[in-house]
Amino acid sequence: MAYSSYDKAILSQFGARVREARLSREWSQEELADQVGVHRTYIGGVERGERNVALLIINQLSVALEDSFDDVFPINAPGRYKPKKKR
Repeated sequence: MAYSSYDKAILSQFGARVREARLSREWSQEELADQVGVHRTYIGGVERGERNVALLIINQLSVALEDSFDDVFPINAPGRYKPKKKR
């Protein structure tokens, strides 16, 4: 799937926040992956903004990192989606 620049900005910002939280705990990607129950390469993809992370994985990351990600959501990036008008 091709992502818009808006989508890429959201994925990159979330990935950077995950990386920051992981590094603050001095964990490797493999250690975080073990805590979350995913492969190390998945964590790398999240941190690089290449993965559109599912809600359940976001929750698992939050629990493992003891981080609510409150400062991540909502992400306001250039080209923000506009709600569709009701007919």
